[in-house]
Amino acid sequence: MKKKINLIVKDNEKNLRVDVFINKRENNISRTRIKNLILEKHLEINNEIINDPSKKISFGDTLNLTIPIPKKASLKPYKYNLNIIYEDDDLIVLNKPAGIVMHPGAGNYDNTIVNALINYDKNSLSNIGDELRPGIVHRIDKNTSGLVVIAKNNETHEHLSNQFSKHTISRIYQLLIWGKIRPSKGKIETLITRSSKNRQMMEVSNSKGKNAITNYETIETFENKNTPTLSLLECKLETGRTHQIRVHMNYKGNSIVGDDKYKKKFKKIKNIDPLLEKNLLNLDRQFLHAKTIGFIHPRKNQKMIFNSILPPDLKIILKMLRNTGK
Repeated sequence: MKKKINLIVKDNEKNLRVDVFINKRENNISRTRIKNLILEKHLEINNEIINDPSKKISFGDTLNLTIPIPKKASLKPYKYNLNIIYEDDDLIVLNKPAGIVMHPGAGNYDNTIVNALINYDKNSLSNIGDELRPGIVHRIDKNTSGLVVIAKNNETHEHLSNQFSKHTISRIYQLLIWGKIRPSKGKIETLITRSSKNRQMMEVSNSKGKNAITNYETIETFENKNTPTLSLLECKLETGRTHQIRVHMNYKGNSIVGDDKYKKKFKKIKNIDPLLEKNLLNLDRQFLHAKTIGFIHPRKNQKMIFNSILPPDLKIILKMLRNTGK
């Protein structure tokens, strides 16, 4: 059954963006979902359909927001062994390997995490997002490994989405970069927007895009005559923009090892250990791993933190780097 929300703007609420206003009044609905509902023409202001989330409201305006019945996904199940590290009635925490995408999209509608979740339990996934993305609250890239949280019902989806939009979710990544980042510890804060040269890539901009904040710290540096200079970093995200860490590292001049999009050309290095060189050249993913995720459980109202160790293909590179330095 459709749900209707009727609101009248008070004097102290005038001149707010309409999506911000609705989110303040109806804080159980995430701002992202409100924005999408507006774009899909489910909002009327003074009986006129509005599809601009940034529209400013006036004192006395009458708003009617319709929340439609969620569509059921008609997705093929995919028999795939999900690495579930935690599950309860509300959510699943998955350890995603590199090489599989989160949800169906152009060129791949069947072999995704979503299809695997449908196969696992099609009746226990939220369905208020895109119909091709049941359960998906956030994403990590195809060639990134690590932890993601999946919503099993709509209340959990809204609750977690709100935590993401308020940047209260803890997310820590481990990565290996070329060279040494300067300073060795710090905060990168820029605007990130879609690349004008390649629509599949993102880039730092001086004038447009979304604010992106990455806190980073150098954990270990590898620098000797038998290895290229490489650094192991941990990044803590304050925001979660598309390709954020990859774009920020490239912006600093220290692209992530194995990154096929935001990369520096691999130079032939003299005296490098041949086995290490082979492992670096043959890495078919970026050395980027979502190590930690922490959030407030929607029902229990408790802070939950999950950690994941590096997968074997990344761990072996670190082991070799440490050994060649001895």
